[in-house]
Amino acid sequence: MQKIPALPLQYEFSRHLKPRGTVSPGEVFQVESEDALSGQIRFPGDQRDKKAMPYSNPNCGPILIEGAEPGDALRVTIHGIVPRDDQCATYTGHPGPLAQWLGNKVPSGGHVCPIVNDEIVWSESIRIPFAPMLGCIATAPAWGVPTTLPAGPHGGNMDLVEVCPSHTVVLPVFVSGGYLFLGDAHAAMGQGELSATGLEMAALTQVSVEVAKGVHLECPRIETPTEIMCVATQRPMERAIAEAYANLILWMETEFGWERWKAYDLLTHVGRLSIGYYDIGTVAAKIDRKYLEP
Repeated sequence: MQKIPALPLQYEFSRHLKPRGTVSPGEVFQVESEDALSGQIRFPGDQRDKKAMPYSNPNCGPILIEGAEPGDALRVTIHGIVPRDDQCATYTGHPGPLAQWLGNKVPSGGHVCPIVNDEIVWSESIRIPFAPMLGCIATAPAWGVPTTLPAGPHGGNMDLVEVCPSHTVVLPVFVSGGYLFLGDAHAAMGQGELSATGLEMAALTQVSVEVAKGVHLECPRIETPTEIMCVATQRPMERAIAEAYANLILWMETEFGWERWKAYDLLTHVGRLSIGYYDIGTVAAKIDRKYLEP
């Protein structure tokens, strides 16, 4: 199995970077990624120091996918995510909009959490189920070079719990080779990622990629055994909700035979939302597959 190393760390989704590796469609390969804190919290007492390392969310890439061309889509299936070091770390990030009510004198709160028997030892009395996911997965845009902090049509820092094993993330291709990046693995994360920090972990992720020829996408999609969903990022988040649902309706129309206004009506009653980091404004609008037969 081909293994793509984490170093050097990348903090941009750039088509200008030297490729880290090349894979064939259908090939299963392993990607190593550093944690979102750039490895600064490894031992008890360590704290996040943005003066020493101002950037967050290092990703591994770019990875070239043979045969991928602009106007195609990458179907990235996640087969497994395991901790590289049997631990994860977190700290109390800036409260952002919550400071209006909570104030902004926040303790650093950095701590390391062992991962034991599929549980995260958050404290002596609290265990959190191990539920690995990728905060970041993206392709490189054809213009501009986004950092690993926002999300957008290319994917990016979506922070959606559905980017996890057994699910497939579908991303637009903007440049030849696709230039796939991934990283920012979490051992677990609450929806909304309230403090902008999940239970961050260095990880080994097994994925495979198929190239969907001529499948032009306006936004990332996520497919699971039980649901389909469209992802959008806007501020205010109300716009992201509208865009994600609109793209889901159009997907239901073009691929599942739904008349759009019937799909709109149905989603009013059975649609669901998943929330990424709330201050970025990323949402996934989704529907259970059992409703897709018109």
